[in-house]
Amino acid sequence: MNILNQRFNTQYNTAPFTKIKTEDFLPAFIASIDKTKAEIDTIVNNSEDPNFSNTIEALEYSGEELDRISSIFFNLNSAETNDEIQKIAQEVSPLLSDFSNDITLNEDLFKRVKSVYDNKSNLNLSTEQATLLDKKYKGFSRNGANLSDDKKIKLRAIDKELSQLKLKFGEHILAETNKFEMHLTDENDLSGLPDGAKEAAKQLAESKNKDGWLITLDYPSYIPFMTYADRRELREDLSRAFGSKGFHNDELDNQEIVLKIANLRFQRAQLLGYKTHAHFVLEERMAETPETVNTFLNELLDKAKPAALAEFNNLEKFAKELDGIDQLQKWDSAYYSEKLKQKLFDLDDEKLKPYFKLENVIDGAFLVANKLFGLQFEEINTIDKYHKDVLTYKVTDADGEMVSIFYADFFPRSGKRNGAWMTSYKTQMIKNENNERPHVSIVCNFTKPTKSKPSLLTFNEVTTLFHEFGHALHGMLANTTYPSLSGTSVYWDFVELPSQVLENWCYEKESLELFAKHYETGEVIPMEYIEKIKASATFHEGMQTLRQISFGLLDMSWHGIDPSDIKVVKAHELKAFEDTKLYPDVIENCMSTSFAHIFQGGYSSGYYSYKWAEVLDADAFEYFKEEGIFNKTVAEKFKTFVLSQGGTENPMVLYKKFRGKEPEPEALLRRAGLIKKS
Repeated sequence: MNILNQRFNTQYNTAPFTKIKTEDFLPAFIASIDKTKAEIDTIVNNSEDPNFSNTIEALEYSGEELDRISSIFFNLNSAETNDEIQKIAQEVSPLLSDFSNDITLNEDLFKRVKSVYDNKSNLNLSTEQATLLDKKYKGFSRNGANLSDDKKIKLRAIDKELSQLKLKFGEHILAETNKFEMHLTDENDLSGLPDGAKEAAKQLAESKNKDGWLITLDYPSYIPFMTYADRRELREDLSRAFGSKGFHNDELDNQEIVLKIANLRFQRAQLLGYKTHAHFVLEERMAETPETVNTFLNELLDKAKPAALAEFNNLEKFAKELDGIDQLQKWDSAYYSEKLKQKLFDLDDEKLKPYFKLENVIDGAFLVANKLFGLQFEEINTIDKYHKDVLTYKVTDADGEMVSIFYADFFPRSGKRNGAWMTSYKTQMIKNENNERPHVSIVCNFTKPTKSKPSLLTFNEVTTLFHEFGHALHGMLANTTYPSLSGTSVYWDFVELPSQVLENWCYEKESLELFAKHYETGEVIPMEYIEKIKASATFHEGMQTLRQISFGLLDMSWHGIDPSDIKVVKAHELKAFEDTKLYPDVIENCMSTSFAHIFQGGYSSGYYSYKWAEVLDADAFEYFKEEGIFNKTVAEKFKTFVLSQGGTENPMVLYKKFRGKEPEPEALLRRAGLIKKS
């Protein structure tokens, strides 16, 4: 029997990565789809009248094996992919799309679900059960169950094509990232680069049997070069390469794919009776409507734009005084921002990095989780890994009870997409009175160790680690009955609250002193550095906020309208960026063609949620600050009402249970320095 089509005979039921062959996946998917279809048939053919148990719960617990296989496969496709896996993904995605539609368009199954839904007032359901019933019913009604047969056929065709296009979009970006190399043989070209970045570039060149130094589009290579390299023309070359991914009119071009995805999403929404894709998506978000999102972004724009313009003019003036630069370009942004920051705060990443050895930062995140939630992390080496760099931990609570298995994967490689994300290999649920604990993973792309130095993180990488670890805690501490409501299965404009709120501990003396210790001397980070980190926290906040708003507006410009008149991706993008533009446009660059969040991931019509969740996180952290950042009472409330509850209740209800009131948007503006603190 295929290893994937059985309960894994492993410690903690973890995925047996080293025993799984790539060729196992396709037959495993096919067998598991057939098995789940049989489970659905059992529900449909049940001679008893439909009730919550034999229909809603039975449907919820069906397909458990298929979900497990999917999580393993698609996580590998993001973190450790190859040509073979990508080929299987292209074969499997339409199968899964068809299968999903087989369920949501199954009239007999929908009749049973609707029967239970129509009788819900007589069922005496718990809050979680009522939420599950509502979610199951909407899963059908929002995805075509009420459509005529001819429209159901159209929906199936759209969903199948979308599943393949999204995969192809991501494959192109990964291929573009891997394809580009800046090969430098003159050490003068590395002027300004820190020693660690030089050493990493040399090591990368050696690994590919080349002399000199290699700079790539992977973040740990790209970011230091753009921040420190004195050679402006080389920064320009690198910036143009980074900004033109998927925009070369070649076999890896994404322009046609972007247009197709936007139009198919619109057609799908129209089929289902919605004005636009954004109207469809936002019905199931805290924001509820595109109008609310646009109002939110534009109100934030009004507050941020004056500050952003002032910061930009000041930066341009600084660059002119320093180097005679008349017109700041995008490839100047990080470089002169870093120089100005050093001048204003006498602080830069090279001073801070020795205090942020990766292993110490990991331990710091664990210590924060221990002080807040009583969690213990024990590294174990008895669990199978999908790559040798992956770290594995057993997580227990204060009573020694198993909470979660935790995987951490920190360094870039050719089979891994850029960026950072949290995911899971096994979902938490309570089934047959057994609380199945989750297997959670975070994946990042941090600076690798070199021959002479361990992995030393920039401060931005430190906050990224805490951000993803916040998502991980949301997954680990899940404690719900139903898997589809567990952990991070929440509204997408609420899911960023746990991740973004945890970043705040990176700026606090009480927290930093736990782990920010010099990798050679063990000296705790000096108080003056902590004060400078705090002081510089709002440096260029106006420009950063404007940047995030621009991405949110671009997202809404694709998904909040009828896109059928859009013929030129770049022209559309320029129009969307009009109100947020600071730097001159680079004609060869296009963001949409590599905007994986909205065209490959799940953030379409949802990119605004980063800023939306910042309102929640700033307000939530003010509560911690008022009572003490490690206050057990506040932490317990956050765990009880936010981290453990998943999507069992409306997120604003959960937030108010934690905070005692609705969030105040002013908390974000105060923290960002965009309004004065009272």
